[in-house]
Order: sequence, then C-alpha cells, then structure tokens
Amino acid sequence: MIGRYAIPEMTEIWSRRSRFERWLEIEILAVEARAEQGLVPAGDLELIRRNASFDIDRIDEIEARVRHDVIAFLTSVSESLGPESRHIHYGMTSSDILDTCLATQMRDAGGLIREALVEYRDSLAGLVERTRGIACMGRTHGMYAEPTTMALKMAGFLAEAKRCLQRLDAGLDEACRGKISGAVGTYAHLDPAVEEYVCRRLGIRSETVSTQVVPRDRHAAFLYALCSIGGALERFATEVRHLQRTEVGEAEERFGGGQKGSSAMPHKRNPIVSERLCGMARLLRGYLLVGLEDTALWHERDISHSSAERFVLPDACGVALYSLRKGAGLAAGLTIDERAVRRNLKAAGDRFYSQSVMLALVDTGMSREDAYALVQSLSMEAMSSGRGLLEAMLDSPDLLDVLSEDRIREVCSLQRHLRNENDILRRLEADD
Repeated sequence: MIGRYAIPEMTEIWSRRSRFERWLEIEILAVEARAEQGLVPAGDLELIRRNASFDIDRIDEIEARVRHDVIAFLTSVSESLGPESRHIHYGMTSSDILDTCLATQMRDAGGLIREALVEYRDSLAGLVERTRGIACMGRTHGMYAEPTTMALKMAGFLAEAKRCLQRLDAGLDEACRGKISGAVGTYAHLDPAVEEYVCRRLGIRSETVSTQVVPRDRHAAFLYALCSIGGALERFATEVRHLQRTEVGEAEERFGGGQKGSSAMPHKRNPIVSERLCGMARLLRGYLLVGLEDTALWHERDISHSSAERFVLPDACGVALYSLRKGAGLAAGLTIDERAVRRNLKAAGDRFYSQSVMLALVDTGMSREDAYALVQSLSMEAMSSGRGLLEAMLDSPDLLDVLSEDRIREVCSLQRHLRNENDILRRLEADD
C-alpha cells in the first residue's frame, strides 16, 4: 500500500514486526498445548514463555544465507533460548504458522474494515433521512425515465451497503481458519488437539481438511467480500459523479475552504473523491482475480500463491479501508441542490405520465399493444410539437373516447407516482 493511501492501523497489522510477533505467539501456544499433554516439561515451557524472542536484523542476516524466512525466524528464536528450543516448531511445517498467522491478520484487518463499513452504512442512512420527500427524475440509459425521490435513490446504496456487511461477515468466517496439521495435513507428528488449542486461544476456527495449507478458496471468498464493497462504493460514486455534472447539478461533494479543483481553472469543483473510489474499485476487482488464481495449487501445496498473497491481501485490506472511510465522508458531506432537482424535474416535462395512461387504458379492457401504440403516438406528437403530454392527451378524441378527463388527470399525478416512498423506506429499515 503506497503511503498516499495507507492507514497506520491497517499498515501495522501487515507489518513485518506484527507478523513475527504472531508467529512467535503461535509457536509458544503450540508448546503450551503439548505441555498440557505432558510432552513438554513445565520448566522448559516457563523458559520459553520468559525468554523466547526474535531479532529482525538477525532474521534478515540468516535469510540472506538460507533463503527461507521461516527457518531464519526459527533460528533467531532458538538463539534466544537454550536446550528448551527443541520444543519450538515440533512436528510443524512452515505453513502451520504462516496460514494461522494470516488468519489472525485477516481477522484484525477485517475488524477495521467492518467498523468503516458500518460508518459508511450509517452515513448513507443519514443521507436517506435528509432527502426524504425530494422528488427527482429517475434515469435509465442516462435518459429521463420516471420520477423517483432522492431518498429512494440513496436507499438503494444503503441496502447494498447492508448486503456488503453480510458478505464481509461471511467472508471473514470463511477465511479466518488456522491449521497446525503438519507437512501434508495428516497430524502425523502432532495431536489434532494442539491445533484446537492454538486456534481456540487465538480466537479463530480450525481448518476442516487442510493439506500443507489452508485451502485458498477461503481467501478468495474474503477477497470477493472486499471486491463487493468496492463495487458498492463505485456505484454510489458513479451516481454522484453524474449528479455533479454541470448540466445536471443536483448533488455536489463537500468542497472545503482552501480546496482547489484545478491547477489551471480556478472555478472548478471536481468530484475527486468519487473518481478516486471508482479507481480503487478497479484495484479490488484485480485483487479478487489473483485470489481466484491462487486456489488451484499442485497436490498438497506449492508456493505459487505465496508471493501473490504478500501483495494482494495487505493491499486489498488497505484499499477497502481507505475507500470506505472516504465513502463515509462522501455520503455524510454530500450536498443536494433542491433547486437543480426541481429544475431538471420540470425540464423533463410530463412525458413520464405515458405508462400511467397506458395502464389506465389497459384497465378499461384495451389490449396492451393498442394502448401502447395510442400513448406512444401522443407522446411523439407532444415531443415534436413542444407541447406537454397531458395537453396532447386532453386534446385527443381517440383517448377521450376511452378515458374521461378526470381519469386522465387522476393518473397524471406526481404524488401518485411517489406515494410508496415511506413504505419502501420502512421495508429497508426492517431489513437490519
């Protein structure tokens, strides 16, 4: 994660020192488990608890020679101990500490991400509340469609954020699994109770069936959860980017005092946070692809996944956390220009009444095809002449032969279009 976007709490979880500290904790817990089984003298366990340590410079020095980070770490730890060092890493393989450590890192990183996702969700909930009742034009294909409200528009993003939270919880449960099962996962040299003890003390679950590694489809599930967060933020950000366009002007990102939008044009106020979120989402999709590629390892394992994970998992967590914090700020600070909203609603004319009138014709017994053709003809005539659709319909003998003027005016009502706003929002609130 480059410094521009790094968040210190997340960076620390993935730091080398944190990683080695977790490795050492796992090693000591495994010794404790074997001591409970009467396989390690109590005195040796006490010496290990008191004295076991590592030196990063020494690890680097050893790794430059042996070219194996876990062996370098274990050698450094053994140098801090006496004969009791023989109990360290007993019956274990490198991936026992690597994957179990990784599970704790994902758990802790996921905790930070979850907090930020809740903040984003709550910011969207606030945005929904402050936009209730603001009628606006809905758009499909980028074109005016039918009216909606700003609250319903924002409620869709809130509902998606809630689904992201469910996916994140499921992804963390899937991925945060440890294993202390030895070289090919058979517990040939360790009792499975050692794994159970270590994982229980770490607050993670044991892998159901491991090889030399925890299966990587679990990590891909976690990366998908992060990717879906990126997609949700991108969808919200894309909407903001469109609404902030000069010719639309219905919403605007918070623009702070002293902030500048362009190096060349002093008048610019650009949607820079929204654009950045769209770029971050592309990264998260790329990380997911790597996670999916990592699932098909040879036999009981190879290490084709290892180098990729060292980049992908820390960066994916960092990007997700950064994006969520920016997304929460975007939602909390978003300004809605109600004058522009009303202007665009007025500019859309009343053509959006076309479906209401078509269905009113269908209710009289007219076929859908005939009703569609009649209303389409009136809509096209109104557009070409510059008249309103309601005016054109009230001048149409063919339509008035089927629908009364009162019925036409009844169905051509903005309030009628938007009458279900509160019911929809109540359904969203009940979905917590």
